[in-house]
Amino acid sequence: MNPAREGRRPRLNVAHSSWESIWSHVHRVLVVNLGIAVTNLPLLAALQLTHQPWRHPVPFALMLLVLPGPSLAAAFAHLVASSPDTEEQAPVRGYFRAYRKRFRSAVLVSAPFALLVIAAVTDAVALRTSAVGAAVVPMAVVVALVALAAWPVALARVAGGAAVTRRLFLLAPYAAVRHPLLTLLNLVLGAVTLLLVNQAPLMGLAVLPGCVLFVVWRNCQVMLSLGEDGSGAAGPVVREAGRDTDGTPGPVVVRPMVAGG
Repeated sequence: MNPAREGRRPRLNVAHSSWESIWSHVHRVLVVNLGIAVTNLPLLAALQLTHQPWRHPVPFALMLLVLPGPSLAAAFAHLVASSPDTEEQAPVRGYFRAYRKRFRSAVLVSAPFALLVIAAVTDAVALRTSAVGAAVVPMAVVVALVALAAWPVALARVAGGAAVTRRLFLLAPYAAVRHPLLTLLNLVLGAVTLLLVNQAPLMGLAVLPGCVLFVVWRNCQVMLSLGEDGSGAAGPVVREAGRDTDGTPGPVVVRPMVAGG
């Protein structure tokens, strides 16, 4: 054997840009995990006090209507601001600034979908043993799943700076139904995350939300970019990065390219 080759040791040769990309992604995930935990602290504390939240429907319904939506919209906004397209790393305070800025619009978007899910699940549970249960329960389950799948799509749209309009409540379910594989992936990731967080709250909240929401955010971007014109045709897109008035990176707007424009 060649002594020179035998004495050669394998080296981990990773470019500086690769390390920078890895740590940038880790930073985004940790910031999102921290923001999700802090902004949903009342809901998490209430869940620790009782293992049967359905016995206290009013307080838990109010918290579900108000807390998760803005925190998810802020997470998406932070991922947009710190994405590679902006070439900048959004600071930790950027999450909470986005939470405050988009709180009202996120609640207006999130509350109808949350109410629809709560109503559909309540109907399915209450009517499962009745005479009309065989006909009503499957429809209620479908409505709950579509509303649950459209919820992050609508919030991703709000996180990008879109106004709350009637068209948004039609576009989000349409995008979710039109892309069933991405929708199924989002639902499965959400269910697995909730299950793992329920089993190990501290470890789950410290690791999982940012990683899962990064994938969900990318899926929602694909759904919206392919369904924006209503045709679902995949085509080239243009990414535009701007800045907010306070100097922080603004949202990255994904718009389809049209002929001659």
